Amino acid sequence: MPNWLLPENIADVLPSEARKIEELRRALLDNFRLYGYELVMPPMLEYLESLLTGAGQDMDLRIFKLVDQLSGRTMGVRADMTTQVARIDAHLLNRSSVTRLCYAGSVLHTRPSGFHSTREPVQIGAEIYGHAGLEADAEIQELVLASLALAGISEVRLDLCHVGVLRSIIAGDDAAKRNEAALFALLETKDVPGLRALCANFAPATCAALLALPGLYGDPGIIGRARAELGAISGVGRALDELETLVHQAGAATVTVDLADLRGYHYHSGAMFAAYVPGLPNAVARGGRYDHVGEAFGRSRPATGFSMDLRELARLMPGAERTRAIRAPWGTDAALRKKIAELRKSGEVVIQTLPGHETDQDEFDCDRAVVWENGNWILKN
Repeated sequence: MPNWLLPENIADVLPSEARKIEELRRALLDNFRLYGYELVMPPMLEYLESLLTGAGQDMDLRIFKLVDQLSGRTMGVRADMTTQVARIDAHLLNRSSVTRLCYAGSVLHTRPSGFHSTREPVQIGAEIYGHAGLEADAEIQELVLASLALAGISEVRLDLCHVGVLRSIIAGDDAAKRNEAALFALLETKDVPGLRALCANFAPATCAALLALPGLYGDPGIIGRARAELGAISGVGRALDELETLVHQAGAATVTVDLADLRGYHYHSGAMFAAYVPGLPNAVARGGRYDHVGEAFGRSRPATGFSMDLRELARLMPGAERTRAIRAPWGTDAALRKKIAELRKSGEVVIQTLPGHETDQDEFDCDRAVVWENGNWILKN
């Protein structure tokens, strides 16, 4: 096997693409700051127990594991930063007020999360801690749409769901609660025959409500249908009210509602969303409410947030234009070095041609040059 061959779904990022990703990262983090979000940088490695807190079996399968040579304990390479940020809020900052945190960095997956997905996403996201009201969910939703707009994407489909619908349906049925994980898996794939077979021993009202869920998807009018079919169940009305409010806060985005799309069900505790854009088969952003993750770190706080993969998002953007640059000769002449320093200080890209080589770059267009003329170093086209 050639030593330059990379593992499946792992790839180098070349100059022009790397610049797109980095410029997008800076633009999004700067925009987060305008909303009052503070940047944190969690470590790449943690003890496995910490990374798995509140995340469930799915995350366990996605984490690369290794043994710490200092402690002998099992460590994991982070596959998601959300739990880490919740730990920072609960255990390190320990504030009583509302806290807004954001983050950006590489994560590593044992297997790709979607079609053509990389196993080394560059994850960026934002979280609000300390406010249980729907205002926080609406702000996160607004931030997602603003982030996609900064990437030049105007056509967005926002899929909404709510964990509270399923939990309200099974709340009064012990048999259904014992099969919660199996119900989640069947609803996620909309396996109606499997769902019918599983709920044969449930209460008739529970079974009827569960069988209705796979068909409750489409435009926001689905919320009205859900009220008619499920509204008598305690707790469902409140969940549908929250979804309706978020629909009205979605601006120009196309909104769909899918009450069986429960990806992340064990992790989330309220409204959930996924953002889809033309050109990508996978959701470009996912998020929602997850109020109990910080509990394992000693402090349960209301929380909601989102994350997205900068590498996938950058793929949708047009190629970066070449930057105008200045070519200068290499030399030790004091006047030349002063001229180059002045140009760089003013924000110009100055590339010195090393002796015996031509300049060959993908990113820069050297349309000017520093030349010696009439006893001075001057800038010429």
